[in-house]
Amino acid sequence: VRVEHPNSGYLDTHHEERLRRVYTQATPRPSRLQRDVSTALSRLGWIHHFEYVTEEGFSLDMAQPTSKRGVEVDGPSHYLREAES
Repeated sequence: VRVEHPNSGYLDTHHEERLRRVYTQATPRPSRLQRDVSTALSRLGWIHHFEYVTEEGFSLDMAQPTSKRGVEVDGPSHYLREAES
């Protein structure tokens, strides 16, 4: 699995493998924000797959496999930590 990016030289093999493991082990849990973004993109004419899993096992929130374009929606839950009781 190779991470495709315009500046693809920014990841070394170790970090690329670590990213692959994280993205292939996670179980998709779409948020309301993710569903809303998907709906808005569809209304704008961007036809895509929702919760698309690549052949390599990567899970993308939304994707156009033939054009190799994907969208990841990171809402507040990606940045907030649960308060310890």
